[in-house]
Amino acid sequence: FIQMLHSAKKRDVLQLLRRAPEEMLPFVVEAAVAAQSAASLAALSDFLDFGKEPKSLLEKFLYAAAFSPRPSGELLRLVLDKLDGKQLALEVQETGIVAVGSLIGKLCQQKLCGLQQEVERGAETILRGLRVAKESSEVVIYLLALGNAMLPETIPILLDHAEEGPATVTTVAISALQRFPTQHISSEVKRAMRRIFHEKRKSYEKTCRLAAAEILLDKEPFPMDVINILLAANELEMETATFLLLKVQNTLR
Repeated sequence: FIQMLHSAKKRDVLQLLRRAPEEMLPFVVEAAVAAQSAASLAALSDFLDFGKEPKSLLEKFLYAAAFSPRPSGELLRLVLDKLDGKQLALEVQETGIVAVGSLIGKLCQQKLCGLQQEVERGAETILRGLRVAKESSEVVIYLLALGNAMLPETIPILLDHAEEGPATVTTVAISALQRFPTQHISSEVKRAMRRIFHEKRKSYEKTCRLAAAEILLDKEPFPMDVINILLAANELEMETATFLLLKVQNTLR
C-alpha cells in the first residue's frame, strides 16, 4: 500500500483519505506518513484540519510522524505548520511538541541538522514554549521534546532545570541528559550531576540522585567519582546502595 502511495498523485491520495471508511482512515493516514512522498504529504496537509478532526486521528498522525524511522524535513514542516498558531486540544498540542523533538533528533542522526531550516524552526518552537510554560506539567512536555531532539546547544537549559526544578522536572531533565552521547557530557555537566547526587545545594528525590549517578558512571567515569559514589552508598538504604554497587561493577567490566 505504501509502495502504491509512492507513485500516486496528490489528488488520488486526497481522494483516498476523503473516501476511506472511518475505521480505515487511521491506517490510510499512517501509510501516507510512511510514504513521505511530496504528493502524500501535500494531501495530508490539505486533508488534516487540526481544528475539526477528532483528537484520536490527529494523535495517530503525530505518532506516525514521531516514530518514522527516517523522516524528511518536509514531514517536520508539515507537523510544524499544523501546530502553528492554532488553538488545539491539550493532548494534541503535547503529542505534537514531543513529535517535533523526535523528528529533529532523527533528522540530526541523518546528518541533516544544518541542511534543514525546519530543524531550527522546530527547536525555536520548543524553546519558545518552554520559556512561557508555567506549570510543571507543561515544562515536562517541552523537556521531553528537548530530550528527543538531543541538540547539544540545549544542554545548559536542561542543566538549569535539572538543578533548580521541582522533582518531576528534575527527573525528566536528567533523563534527557542521559540520552546524549558521551562526547557531549562535559565537565560542566558532570559537576552539576555531582552536586545533585551529593545534594550540595538542596535535597533531591532518590530517583534524581540515582539518575545523576548513572551519568557519572556511564559517561567515561572519573576514578574519584566512582570512589565518592561508593562512599556515599554506605549512607543510603540497602536497595539504593545495591543498585549503585551493581552499576559500578558493570562499569568496571
